Amino acid sequence: MTVLDTRALNRATLARQLLLDRADLPALDAVAHLCGLQAQEPQEPFVGLWSRLSAFAPAQLGDLLTGRHVVRTHLMRRTVHLLTADDVLAWRGRHDAMLRQRVLGTYRRELEGVDLEELAAAGRAVMADGEPRSMPELARAVAGRWPGPGPRPLGEMLVAALIPMVQLPPRGLWRTKAGVRNVPLASWLGREPAPPAPDGTGTGRPVPGAPAASDPVGEALVRRYLAAFGPAASADLRAWCGLAGLPRAVAAVREELVGFRDERGRELLDLPDAPRPDPGTPAPVRFLPAFDNAILGYQDRGRIIDDAHRGLSVAGERVVLVDGRVAATWTAREGTVTVSPLRRFSPAERAAVGEEGEALAAFLSDGGSRSVRIGSERD
Repeated sequence: MTVLDTRALNRATLARQLLLDRADLPALDAVAHLCGLQAQEPQEPFVGLWSRLSAFAPAQLGDLLTGRHVVRTHLMRRTVHLLTADDVLAWRGRHDAMLRQRVLGTYRRELEGVDLEELAAAGRAVMADGEPRSMPELARAVAGRWPGPGPRPLGEMLVAALIPMVQLPPRGLWRTKAGVRNVPLASWLGREPAPPAPDGTGTGRPVPGAPAASDPVGEALVRRYLAAFGPAASADLRAWCGLAGLPRAVAAVREELVGFRDERGRELLDLPDAPRPDPGTPAPVRFLPAFDNAILGYQDRGRIIDDAHRGLSVAGERVVLVDGRVAATWTAREGTVTVSPLRRFSPAERAAVGEEGEALAAFLSDGGSRSVRIGSERD
């Protein structure tokens, strides 16, 4: 079996993530290809798309949000993602059990004794009037029936797990600060999400004694993940979506896939015709937003970030890719992009970072005054 070294995996990742060459794609198609963008920080997807698309303007994403073509919702790993309407309707039911378990993992003691089906019914009854509500407002509306847990556990269980919700604009619009107002996904999109997996558990795991059921949503997730993130191991797939019950889906599509190994000996799967560029392919400087899935979408992130800097990927640091790897962090303030290198840059690298940083500063300032400051290597 062919072994793919770290550089080969890096170039494949950059190509799939639209970071090797900016793509000439509509923003909606890019969001779909990427299987969504992590978006708990509302402004970050704008930088994520700017770094990937050849002609991206913030209004494009704003129009998709207000036009109900993309939505902000809890999904993969229970984090807020920006997803196409079609994808969230197809995938939400498949994530139900995982979302419940993740909230219970945080609030199991507080929610002990709470019948989740009754809580869900109470929450739906409150939201039936069509009025958007914040999580605390929804929690307070049901707290009289369940006074013990407190508003935070009740609210998170309702909004992040029990009721498929959408965070309404203006939340997530360009340069707009707005609180979270939730409405049910079905009322916002006019369509109900697909039901959970056919075994009834929402996990895709067989029920003892029940006949094996197909898992078309899980199989679609496998294919879509590999198109955007492959070659990858099953552990990477689990780290991206948070679902534990995908082995059956992987097994069902395995004959369609090709296999590799990484330098650690892990089996990697991939779509046969997906791009795997030559490891020597030059990689341009790219500025990534906080919590970008190009990094977080893997269990083994060594293909793009050194172990010494892995913590940056979960700490909300924005990072700069130089030669395809995380080599700096960046911030932006009042038209100035400030870059803090994690290693020494060559003169050519420093110039390339400065050029891309100036382009980013122009984007963030709508073409106004901009500048780039590149600091010295971090101690």
